[in-house]
Amino acid sequence: MRKFLYNILFGFIAIFAFAACIDDSFTDSPSDQPVFSVDTLKMGVVFTEQMTTTHRFSVSNPASKSLSISHIGLSGDAAEYFRLNVDGFSGREFNNVEIRGKDSIFVFVEATLPTANADLPVEMNAFVDFTTNGVSRSVVLSALGQDVIRLNGLIVDNDTHFDSAKPYQIFDSLVVAQGATLTLAPGTHLLFHDSAYLAVDGTLISDGTVEQPVVLSGDRTGNVVTDISFDLMSRQWKGVIFGAGSKNNDLRHTEIKNTNFGVIVDGEEAASAETSLVLTNCRLHNSGATVLTAYHADIDAVGCEFAEGSEGLVTLVGGLHSFNHCTFANNYLFTAISGPAIAFSHFNGETDDQSQKPYLTANIDNSIIYGLGQDLSHGDFTDTEIFIRNCLMKSEGNDDDNFLNCIWGEDPLYYTVRSEYLFDYRLKADSPAIGAADASLSSPRSSYDAYGNARGAQPDLGAYVYVAD
Repeated sequence: MRKFLYNILFGFIAIFAFAACIDDSFTDSPSDQPVFSVDTLKMGVVFTEQMTTTHRFSVSNPASKSLSISHIGLSGDAAEYFRLNVDGFSGREFNNVEIRGKDSIFVFVEATLPTANADLPVEMNAFVDFTTNGVSRSVVLSALGQDVIRLNGLIVDNDTHFDSAKPYQIFDSLVVAQGATLTLAPGTHLLFHDSAYLAVDGTLISDGTVEQPVVLSGDRTGNVVTDISFDLMSRQWKGVIFGAGSKNNDLRHTEIKNTNFGVIVDGEEAASAETSLVLTNCRLHNSGATVLTAYHADIDAVGCEFAEGSEGLVTLVGGLHSFNHCTFANNYLFTAISGPAIAFSHFNGETDDQSQKPYLTANIDNSIIYGLGQDLSHGDFTDTEIFIRNCLMKSEGNDDDNFLNCIWGEDPLYYTVRSEYLFDYRLKADSPAIGAADASLSSPRSSYDAYGNARGAQPDLGAYVYVAD
C-alpha cells in the first residue's frame, strides 16, 4: 500500500514539475516572429463561380515563450473572394491569436473566384497579413481562375461542334443521340463531375493533335495531399459508353482518364456487328475497373497506351479487333490488380453463350504487354482467331501458331517509377523493344507516335518511339 501511495505521489510531483517548466509568458520582442510553411500558397487552377477545395499552411512559433499575433486579416484587390479559418475559427479578421512556445497552428483557405470573362486562366492574388510584436508580414494567396462552360444533362440531338476556347464541365451526363455526331476540336477539354458520364448512341469524333490533344477527365484540380495529384486518382467520374449501333467513332490524340469503368463499347444489343471505335495515338488510363471493354463490337487501335486499371486493362468479348503498336502496362496504385492486361471471351473453342454472334477475332501486333498482374487471360489459343505477333511479353513462353516472333520474359525498360507516381511508358536506351517491330505489320496510321516522333524503317515495339537523350 505504501508503495502504491508513493507511486501516486511521485506521479503528481512529476506532473507539477513538468507544468512548471512550461513558460506561459509572452514574448514582446520584435525579433520573435512566426514562421510560415509557405511564402505563397498556390491554389492552382480553380473554376470560377465554384468553391475551391480547402488549402492550408502552418504558422509556427520557434520561441520558447508564447507568441501573440495581434492581428490576422485579408488584404489585396481580390481579398473579398477568399475565406480563412484560423486555428479552428472562421472569419476574415482575427485578433490576439496565441501560439504557445515551440507550437504551431494551421490556417485554412478557401475561395470562390468571380467569372473572369477570359478563355485562359486569370491569376488572382490576395494576402494574409500577420502583425506580431509591431512587425507586419504576409503570406500570398494565389489562384488561377478558369471560366468553364457548364453543361447539365445535355442531349446532343443534332450535329454539334465543341471548340477548345474554354473547358466544358459536365454534370450528370452528356448524351450523343442516335443519328447525331459530336465533334471535339483540337485541344478540347471535357471535365466530368462526380458520377457524370458520356453516352454515345450516335457518333463521336475527337480531333486531337500532337500539340493540342483532347482530354476527358474528372473535374478535380490540385493535389489530394501534398505530392499526390488528383490526376492519379481513379473513380472521379463514371466513364464513356458507346451504345449498341453507335458507329464510325474516331478518336485521335485523345486522353481518357480517372474513370470508374473506363470506356465501354457495347454492341451486345446491336442488330449487327456495326458498333465500332477507332483509336489513334490515344491514352486510356487510370480506371477503377478496366480502361477498355468491348462487347461484340469492333476496335481498331494504333499507337495507343492502355494503362492503370484496377480490374485489368482491356476486355474483349467477341468482335473484330486490331491493336497495332500499342502499350499495355498496368501499374495501378491503390488496390491489388484483379484482372489480366488483356482478357478474351467468346472466341472459337469456348462454350457457346447462345448469343449467335460471331466469335472473337483479334490481331495484336508490334505491341508491348508488360506490367503488374497477368499478361493474358488465356495462354493457349489453338484453333482460335487470336494472333499475337512481334510482341514483347512479360510472361515466359514460347512461340506457336498463335504467338509469332514474340520476345518472352524481358523488361521493356519503361521510365515508369511507380513508387514515385511516375507513369511514363517511353523506352530507355537499352530496351529490347527498340527496333524489334516488324515494319510489314505496322499500320499506315502508325507512322508517327503520340509525341509526333516518326517510327522510321526499323520501328520500335509499343506505342512510343525511342528518342535518345
